[in-house]
Amino acid sequence: MNMLRILLLIFATGNLLLSAPLAALQSEASPTPVTLHDGWAIQSSANVHDDGTVISAVGFNVDEWYPATVPSTVLGTLVKQRVYPDPAIGMNLRTIPGTSYPVFSVFTDIQMPPDSPFRHSWWYRTEFKLPAEYKGKTIWLGFDGINYRANMWMNGRQVASSTKMAGTWRLFEFDITAMARPGETNALAVEVFPPQPKDLAITLVDWAPMPPDKEMGIWRAVHITATGPVALRYPAVLTRLNLPATDQAELTVRAELKNSSNQPIEGVLKGKVEEIEFSQPVKLEAHETQVVRFTPETFPQLKVAHPRLWWPAQLGAQNLYPLDLQFVVNGQVSDSSHIRFGVRQITSEIDAARHRIFQINGKNILIRGAGYSFDMLLRSSPERQEAELKYVRDMNLNTIRFEGKLEDDHFFDLMDEMGILGMPGWCCCDNWERWPGWDKEEEPIAVASLRDQIRRLERHPSVFTFLYGSDRAAPPEVEKAYLQVLEESDWPNPSVASAGDYTTTAGPTGVKMLAPYEWVAPTYWYVDTKRGGAWSFATEISPGPAIPPIESLRRMLPEDHLWPIDSVWEYHAGGMSFTLKIFTQALEKRYGPSHSVEQYAQKAQMQAYEGHRAMMEAYGRNKYTSTGVIQWMLNNAWPSMIWHLYDWYLRPGGSYYGVKRACEPLHVQYSYDDRSIVVVNSYYKEFPKLKVSAKVYNLDMTERFSREITVDVGADSSTRVFTLPEFDARSEMYFVDLRLENEGSLKSRNFYWLPAQAETVDFENEPGSGVWTPTKTFADYKALDSLPPVDLDLKVQKQTDGAQDTMTVTLHNPSKALAYGVRLKVKKIGKNITGAYYYETFVDDEVLPSLWEDNYISLLPGETRQVTATYNPKDLGGNTPGVEVSGLNVKTKEARP
Repeated sequence: MNMLRILLLIFATGNLLLSAPLAALQSEASPTPVTLHDGWAIQSSANVHDDGTVISAVGFNVDEWYPATVPSTVLGTLVKQRVYPDPAIGMNLRTIPGTSYPVFSVFTDIQMPPDSPFRHSWWYRTEFKLPAEYKGKTIWLGFDGINYRANMWMNGRQVASSTKMAGTWRLFEFDITAMARPGETNALAVEVFPPQPKDLAITLVDWAPMPPDKEMGIWRAVHITATGPVALRYPAVLTRLNLPATDQAELTVRAELKNSSNQPIEGVLKGKVEEIEFSQPVKLEAHETQVVRFTPETFPQLKVAHPRLWWPAQLGAQNLYPLDLQFVVNGQVSDSSHIRFGVRQITSEIDAARHRIFQINGKNILIRGAGYSFDMLLRSSPERQEAELKYVRDMNLNTIRFEGKLEDDHFFDLMDEMGILGMPGWCCCDNWERWPGWDKEEEPIAVASLRDQIRRLERHPSVFTFLYGSDRAAPPEVEKAYLQVLEESDWPNPSVASAGDYTTTAGPTGVKMLAPYEWVAPTYWYVDTKRGGAWSFATEISPGPAIPPIESLRRMLPEDHLWPIDSVWEYHAGGMSFTLKIFTQALEKRYGPSHSVEQYAQKAQMQAYEGHRAMMEAYGRNKYTSTGVIQWMLNNAWPSMIWHLYDWYLRPGGSYYGVKRACEPLHVQYSYDDRSIVVVNSYYKEFPKLKVSAKVYNLDMTERFSREITVDVGADSSTRVFTLPEFDARSEMYFVDLRLENEGSLKSRNFYWLPAQAETVDFENEPGSGVWTPTKTFADYKALDSLPPVDLDLKVQKQTDGAQDTMTVTLHNPSKALAYGVRLKVKKIGKNITGAYYYETFVDDEVLPSLWEDNYISLLPGETRQVTATYNPKDLGGNTPGVEVSGLNVKTKEARP
């Protein structure tokens, strides 16, 4: 027998052995993990005179400490315990000690004041019982997030020091077998130090004020697990498709094995994906951590025919496969894992114009998303995470950008399930981008942070890129270190060096970050060719303020600062580095002066609707000259007047519904630059014989123009259908009603209010910063104030299906006038409308979160329309549900089902 035949026989025999079914091997459930959430206490080190050895002893007296839970920041705990007032309201934040820094300053860059209670380290301490089943196991203590550095003791013994346990984005895991006491009470003490100006911590930039503790605390979960001598970590499945066919997928399974023992260990790593099984022997040296891969070249069963693909929500199903792994030593399961993964492939290319175009599963995708922020005190809950992601999907957005605000695994699991793409990366405007000032500590922490986050994120099909720079690109030596991490971690997706237009060692970024961040005229998005207009990939961009509806203004502002606009308003509008001045001046010139806070809030919704819709529609019309747009922002860190699509109270306003309308996957729209009517199709399929109709009305609702046409629309396309004529100024303003039908079914409708004299942009007087572009001639919508009052007919029906109520609202306009800016809300009818939001008690009769099919709509004379809303009945708080209707010229009324 020749050598080749011998090798083939050995290989075949080995594969038969290694592929033995998992079901035929001894299975052993992993010991129950322990999450250390409750039962903590915190105290300033200035008030504690014992060291960690004493504090971490069971029975240490914490009667004078503050009760806490984890995750939490120090300030978050103190606010919860009512030591300090709710910082979300008015100027309360400035009454908390340690906020003597100038309002305009970036507190991240400043040392804490000498009298700040957060200048010192703070202790976190807890006692807990470990399961008896942990006896004889290797016991691991994990921290998913410390801000910024910590010393840590357990049962009187130090486990880690602050020289090693440092970095907000590090993931720490410690072998605590030697000091843990299974079946008994254990004590843990963590001394947490606040971030210093040079640390790579969390910055809120100008999105919200930095809290005086600089987010100090144990801000992510703490957990304890037990394994055999070898732990299994960071499982992932990386997929490659035979593009463009997509009828075969090659899977690469990746995991890390960590030997905790003092001796070499041999074992077998076994895996299963549905009916596909695979395994291989692994030898680990003492205390070795090894990356193990199963590749389709070595394991041909990992070549899967006709895979069920994962797609973003609008484009297909969110198919998820299970991956089960076990590491077996001497017939015993040392550790196991279970995750879900999606079969999909993300690629990107830079076109001839240096624009980056992303593809999913071989098809171009226009990225339309928004920037995410943590809560100012880093508070969260699974329920709120789900609510926010439902809002994202409801707005027809396909992406969330995380600029230095990377969410936890639960959040990304939900994104996988909901089909929402994630665009994580590092932050701007702090030491993350001040590379010349880095010392011997910063670069290792930055590199280790990237490695930890990449290993955590790469298993999620929703994560499609990573921006390892933000406003600027890293110097070559830092970029090289980052790229090495991506290569070593088998990062399967494109990475981008910066959110701005740079060329680095990795090549051009293909994206831009050229503003605006303030209000600009809707036509700007169509006519600008140098900054934020609809070309290239805009990684952060916005038409500026989004004033919350009146209910939110009443919650965030003290009564004596509710009207007129004053410095308290401005404090909640970017800390005065941005202001409401430009937005409000435009509102007054366009819609007329407001005489009350209610009127101002009402008109502001319509201007925000108009501006956000125009931005998203321009990028949709111009695809793939425009390749992506990230609205700045999705949400806020605290109650704010700027940069959100829904406010901190989860209340959608005009910006939300403008974006929702603009981003619907099959959409008819108007072009502010050339008056063309366009059908934008985001589906990967054609639509033949679509009927497009347009009607134009004068202010008195007499018809001025009408046209209807049938058109074939290509897959993933933007199709100009016809152009409206240029109208003379017979009316003070006019309205355009657009409808798109497919086989008699209404697929899209859109309603515009337009000035008799077109609005124009003043590029010649654009400030050098480019933060905004002035308007030369403003639209004149003041005639809207002269619309006759309308009393709408309102009927409501309710259906309950488990944890969801559906309200079906029938609206009828019996008048001869337009009902403009009609707002609907599900409300609580009863006496129990006082609630709690984190630590604030409030009175608010709106049911939130709620998902309206459409809102801030307009009804033509004689028109009847049905609109639905869904919500969770538990959010009624025991009250009776009802619906309230209001509008700029609409009588406020309510109805019950």
